[in-house]
Amino acid sequence: MTKVLNHICTWCQRRALLLMFSFFLFSASFLASDACHPADKAALLDFKNKITSDPSKLLHTWTPTTDCCKSWQGIACDTSGRVVNVSRSGLTGDDFILDTSMSGTLSPLLANISYLQLLDLSNLKDLQGHIPPEFGKLSRLTLLFLDSNKITGSIPVALRYLYKLKKLYLSDNQLSGTVPSPIFESLTLLSELGLSGNRLSGPIPSSIGKLVSLTKLDIFQNSFSGSIPESLGNLKDLEYVDFSYNQLTGKIPESIGGLSNLVLLYANHNQLSGSIPPSISGLYSLQFCRLSDNTLTGSIPASIGNLRNIQRLIFENNRLTGKLPATIGHLAGLTDIFFSNNIFTGKIPSSFGNLRNLQTLDLSRNQLSGPIPPQVAQLQRLQSLDLSFNPLGLVSIPNWFQELKVFRLLLAKTGLQGQLPQWLASSSLSTLDLSDNALTGKLPNWIGNMTNLSYLNLSKNAFHSSIPEEFKNLSLLMDLDLHSNKFSGGLKTILSKHFQDPLGRYNSIDLSYNLFGGSMEEAIGGEPSLASLVILILSHNRLEGSIPKSLGKLSGLMTLLLSHNYLSGEIPEEVLNLKSLQDFDVAGNKLSGRIPAHNATIPKTAFLGNPGLCGAPLPPCKHS
Repeated sequence: MTKVLNHICTWCQRRALLLMFSFFLFSASFLASDACHPADKAALLDFKNKITSDPSKLLHTWTPTTDCCKSWQGIACDTSGRVVNVSRSGLTGDDFILDTSMSGTLSPLLANISYLQLLDLSNLKDLQGHIPPEFGKLSRLTLLFLDSNKITGSIPVALRYLYKLKKLYLSDNQLSGTVPSPIFESLTLLSELGLSGNRLSGPIPSSIGKLVSLTKLDIFQNSFSGSIPESLGNLKDLEYVDFSYNQLTGKIPESIGGLSNLVLLYANHNQLSGSIPPSISGLYSLQFCRLSDNTLTGSIPASIGNLRNIQRLIFENNRLTGKLPATIGHLAGLTDIFFSNNIFTGKIPSSFGNLRNLQTLDLSRNQLSGPIPPQVAQLQRLQSLDLSFNPLGLVSIPNWFQELKVFRLLLAKTGLQGQLPQWLASSSLSTLDLSDNALTGKLPNWIGNMTNLSYLNLSKNAFHSSIPEEFKNLSLLMDLDLHSNKFSGGLKTILSKHFQDPLGRYNSIDLSYNLFGGSMEEAIGGEPSLASLVILILSHNRLEGSIPKSLGKLSGLMTLLLSHNYLSGEIPEEVLNLKSLQDFDVAGNKLSGRIPAHNATIPKTAFLGNPGLCGAPLPPCKHS
């Protein structure tokens, strides 16, 4: 979603640039006495001839009998009648965006438009074929936009001759092969380079250090390999770098610290190793840093405290070790910290209480120890706190937690014991995960006061007794996980809860490994709160009676696990033939009769332990 919004935003910026560019050219062409140059007109008509489909009629004004400078949409000329602007992008419109398209290939004859300064054929969706190497003859070209098409082949080395080029966007195509090193050696005026969303491979040429005017470098989602060149540090004007979703290896170069104008650095989802260089402190302008999903090791350098403009630090899913530096507390503008799934040790620094703008703090899946510093209570803008899967030894949730205004609180496997604290009843939590602890007692009646809950996970604790009637008040609850407790009683309170249309309909329910008993009501599948259910797991309980046919009404159900109960009767055909059903298990019950014919691939093990069942995939039924 973020990429889509960024794409539209980039288009809007580009649109403003083109409108300004076109205004001056139109003013000039309006005064022109010369008609469109024959060579330019022939080249444009050849391009049109190679377009096999133009459903949006982007080229309907391009006719042989009219003047391309005065009558053709998307064309602008200089005073001598030479075409300098060809702009037929797939996103058009002044007051609102019109999404259009065009099919065909790029004509090599476009290279004959020798005065061309701007060529924009972006977002046409279905332009195919290769980039003609002849484009290297467009020596006056400053802006080249061919992104968001289906262009294949490699990047022609001839583009090295576009010495005046300032912006080059080839993103979101099907380009492959390596990037020719000579291109980077000669395009010294290039300020923006977009190659994202292709199939480009091989190393990033070290000659990239020659692009001294570059402010934006985007190679997101390719197959680039090798290390990030040390020469990257030469690009002193760089503001935006996205290396994410490639196969880059090696260390983050020390030279990166020289990029004092860098605002955004994304290198996530690669195979980078080594430590984060202390020189990162030189990135004074950095606001967004994402190094997640690599194999980075070592500790976070204390010098990170010099990044006074940083807003987001995303280092999750690495192998970072050591203590969290207290200097992070100097980063007053920080809004998001994602450090989960590393090997951090020690205590959470009390200086984190200085991060008054912090909205997300995710330190889950590390080796952090307690206690949690009470200074965290000062984070009044905090919305999400995840400390799960750390050996914090909490015993109980600190009372000062009620001073926080978080919407998401996740404390799974942090050593909690005893009963739920009553202050939770007056919280505004929408997500609560206290799973995998040693919590005990009954589920309190005041659970029904937590009416903002949409996700509740109390699994793998030692809760007991039945579910209180007040549970029905959780009208926004969509995901419920109570598995591996000692809950008892019937299921009706859970399955027939209230909801606030369109929210509050269940997406997933896991009640497995409890002591729930009784039978499921025959009409349970008609409960409005279950209408959007995808996952229902009731295995390893004490449920009796038959499987309700009405479960066959749950058209979106993909997982239905009922194994190891005391269910009897036949398997309803309506249930086994749910169109979305992928995972089904009724093993270890008292079911009987023929297994209904079904389209889903269900293993034999899903039916075992029911002596009265027969038919595929079990042995055939015996005819009496």
